[in-house]
Amino acid sequence: MVAGVDIGFSTTRRSSAICKLWWDIDSIGWSIRRYRATPWERETAFREFLDRTELNAVAFDGPIRSGFDQINKYREAERVLTKEGLRQKIGKPGQSNSPVGKRLNQETNLCAKLALRFARISNAEHVQKIHECSIVEAFPSTFLGLMISDPVATVRAKRSDDFYKALVASGKLARLLEFLLPGRALKNDFGSVTHHDDRAALVCAITATGVAANKFCAVGDSRDGWIILPPAGFIEPWADKVLNENDQSYYRSVL
Repeated sequence: MVAGVDIGFSTTRRSSAICKLWWDIDSIGWSIRRYRATPWERETAFREFLDRTELNAVAFDGPIRSGFDQINKYREAERVLTKEGLRQKIGKPGQSNSPVGKRLNQETNLCAKLALRFARISNAEHVQKIHECSIVEAFPSTFLGLMISDPVATVRAKRSDDFYKALVASGKLARLLEFLLPGRALKNDFGSVTHHDDRAALVCAITATGVAANKFCAVGDSRDGWIILPPAGFIEPWADKVLNENDQSYYRSVL
């Protein structure tokens, strides 16, 4: 089992979400819980939803690095994903030293500590680890956009939803999960996940699944953290070319 967390910081809207994605020998399923980013509701959501759950990995949609401290800088991972040829097609991540980036970083650090407190997270075995437990950073809109053959970057608020719907319609999202967890039937329907934050949490959980299966790519560095991307075979050639052009910050798993 893995978990994905869509990081929000609204105290009035349930704009944060946790997804647990589980599997057994025959099937795959998931469940999602939304919450407000108040101290009580955040802690309650993590305690009740992850209570002593054994997780292979957890992915957070927010900037995070070793030490869970304030990043407050423009990171290598963000620089790579803002390269010419990427941002025009799929947009770009925000900077960790922007006002919103700082808030997301703070909220992500809080959530990571809660996950460590309430869940039982496996030891990290991937090269890009930022903690002894398998805690990683996801970025759903880029993760999805890299898998689309000819994406068109829409407004930021709609982008990840447009990419999600396109990949559900093409069947590529289902094929990715089959690649990560072969031979299992889906108990849930990707098309039934219609809420923006639920979709983001689910994509974070799929990101964590890639790390658990050691089938993923990543951008970043050991100092300021890594953003996890889809496996190499699922990143479209146009995107792989841009990422791979003279850039040592792009890691491709062998699978």
